Order: sequence, then C-alpha cells, then structure tokens
Amino acid sequence: MSETKEDALSGLDQVRALLASGRQPPFGVKLGISLIEAGHGHAVFEATPDGSSYNPMGFTHGGYTSSILDSACGIAVHTALKPGQAYTTLELKVSFLRPLSDRSGTIRAVGRLISIGGRAAFSEATLHDAAGKLCATATSTLLIFEHRTR
Repeated sequence: MSETKEDALSGLDQVRALLASGRQPPFGVKLGISLIEAGHGHAVFEATPDGSSYNPMGFTHGGYTSSILDSACGIAVHTALKPGQAYTTLELKVSFLRPLSDRSGTIRAVGRLISIGGRAAFSEATLHDAAGKLCATATSTLLIFEHRTR
C-alpha cells in the first residue's frame, strides 16, 4: 500500500485543507450543498433549496434533506479521524419535522460528533431554515476503517 499525502493528515487537517482550497466535496457540488465551517467534532453545511430538489408535492425531496444531514454527520466524524482512517455511513435515521421549499431560504445543517472508537462512530445533526425553525434531525452510526489507496 502506498501512502498518499491525504493519508498522512488527520481528518481535521484534511477538512481544513478542503475549506482553505475553496473546493467542495463533489456530491455537495451536485446538490448545491456547501461545507462552510468545521472544527473537531463539528461541521456546518448550508444550501438553498429550489425547484430542482422538489418531490411531486412541491416540497424538497426527503433524499435532499437526508443528504445534507448525512454530510453534516459524516464530516463531524471525519474531523476526528486519525491519519490513515476513513469512514462510511452504516445507518442514518432522519426525522422530518417540517417541509422545506424555496421559501425556506438558506438552510443550515449542523453536525456533532457524539462518540468515536476504533471501529464505530456516532453523530447527530440538526437542520434549521433561514428563520431558525427546526426542520429535521438525524442520528448516524458510521464504520471507521483503515483507508487503503489503490
């Protein structure tokens, strides 16, 4: 196995480098979700829902909401990884409390690390609309493993 430059960095240093570069994770770019802040055990994403994310009822699709919450939970864990570690979501539980639409304004998901061990991590996230109303919550279980490059 060859070690890449990213493998030598802690998860927090990887996320800080991403933020400093002005780039965003590719999936976030696709959905218009932006990582705007991160610290150890903490991540904040923002997005502005529009018609492209709507379900047939005229509200934001649950998958869109789940994606921003999964991103917040995941990056909160990412910031606590040791060099050479990686993660993947094992379970995501989302509670949808109010519908989102373009009238919601800029939404903000805040992820927080609850616990991390050698094989598993647990995190949670909340999602608020521009008026500060709680719209959704999530809890996540993530698998921690050794990152292997090809």
